[in-house]
Amino acid sequence: MTRGSTSSRRDRRSAQEAAAPAPTIPTIPPTDVLGRLAALQTAPTADLKRQWRELFGKEPPAFNRPYLQSRLAYRIQELAYGGLRPETRARLEALGEQLDGGNVVLRRIRADSRPLPGTRLIREYDGVQHVVTVRADDFEYEGRPYRSLSAIARHITGTRWNGWAFFGLKAGRGGA
Repeated sequence: MTRGSTSSRRDRRSAQEAAAPAPTIPTIPPTDVLGRLAALQTAPTADLKRQWRELFGKEPPAFNRPYLQSRLAYRIQELAYGGLRPETRARLEALGEQLDGGNVVLRRIRADSRPLPGTRLIREYDGVQHVVTVRADDFEYEGRPYRSLSAIARHITGTRWNGWAFFGLKAGRGGA
């Protein structure tokens, strides 16, 4: 295949996408909400993906079934009862900016994994309760700073551990 044919195909696809009308998102009567939410639990995945296209106007993400169900449940309620007010959205954005200085990557990392500074992690091991405080850039245990939870777990147990698993922040094999 030549470079010119690839670029012309891409140009045609871009023109088709630009010409495609914006999808029409349906409104949902509040009386239909409970029935639709209940139906999500038993709907086949193909049906969940069809509903996603209908309610979001775009292709569903390649996530698992529980994710699709939870987002669809929220979207159904949002379309029936209304979403967050613009003032509420603006306030949440402002709080996010204060928390991470507008760094979206940091926001995702913090939201997905790392507990907020000030969080206390408590683990009982060999009959002794161990308390770790999460700080902005490290962790504090017994008044000393540690760069990782794994280092603290190793200090406590004398063996190598995944610190996130030791403190219950990450499910072990076969866990939830």
